[in-house]
Amino acid sequence: MKQKIATIGSHSALQILRGAKDEGFETIVVTTPRNAKVYHAFGVADQFIELENYADFASIDARLVKENAIIVPHGSFNAYVSKADYDSLKTPVFGSKAILEWETDRLKQREWLEKSQLRVPKNFHSAGDIDRPTIVKYYGARGGKGYFFAKNEKEFEAGVEKSGRSPLIIQEYIVGVPFYIHYFHSALTGETEIMSMDKRYETNVDSLGRIPLKHQEDIDIDPSFVVVGNLPIVMRESMLAESLEMAERLVSASKKIAGPKGLYGPFCLETIITPEEEMYVIEVSARIVAGTNAFIPDSPYTALRYSKPVSTGRRIAMEIKQAIEENKLGSVLD
Repeated sequence: MKQKIATIGSHSALQILRGAKDEGFETIVVTTPRNAKVYHAFGVADQFIELENYADFASIDARLVKENAIIVPHGSFNAYVSKADYDSLKTPVFGSKAILEWETDRLKQREWLEKSQLRVPKNFHSAGDIDRPTIVKYYGARGGKGYFFAKNEKEFEAGVEKSGRSPLIIQEYIVGVPFYIHYFHSALTGETEIMSMDKRYETNVDSLGRIPLKHQEDIDIDPSFVVVGNLPIVMRESMLAESLEMAERLVSASKKIAGPKGLYGPFCLETIITPEEEMYVIEVSARIVAGTNAFIPDSPYTALRYSKPVSTGRRIAMEIKQAIEENKLGSVLD
């Protein structure tokens, strides 16, 4: 039986499934009853498996094995599937399970970024140490939900009280422009590619920016960083070399912290570029990110590299297809 591509019906599933079909794979979407209509509407899934809750994903593991499926993970796996369930899956996964732990644990992620010799913002270990604008973050891939801004200990305590959760990290807020740089590292060729770039459209920080400052002061609205969309952008060409070098150092360091395979497949560096043209790395996502949805069927960067439309979803399928043809499937699965 030929391999099939399966993923959770959320986040970037449309392009993952479309890309798989473009490369000749049968596709399986694991979806809630409500979300199923999306994948019926766009015709990207050959088979539907419905779950009431994505947290029950492990319950269909045996079925996916029987279907000879390959799971392509995305942000919803981090958000809904427990680490224990994810690690116990018998269905092969595209990408390294070990490296995802370094993404979802923000303290380990910081260690990884530092080992990669990337420029990172200052972290504060206690609220009493805050002496500049900070952004306070939590575990998980939930699109910035619950993040808040604090300039001092008082604002920090107020943010914690309002959220009802204990934050994980207090990070210096770097003033500059955000660039989410999407990459793909091939385990087969050893090359790292720039796939595309985006910026996030966040509520309500983006809408607050359209209100004059004198009126903002009279509005009782706390800034929110919940992501509701993504906007494509293109970087100045002279900065592309540094962007590639950062990714290459990240991949190299990953092989020292998470086994010889390290990081491969799609990943993203969240960067902030300051007026001095310094690139700070805020976070790393060790899998496909939703910002790549803005580049279906392709981006300026993949258009330059390939003679056909290639989204990140399709690039994943191309890698799996090549691995099958070269009898190297074990190199790209975990």
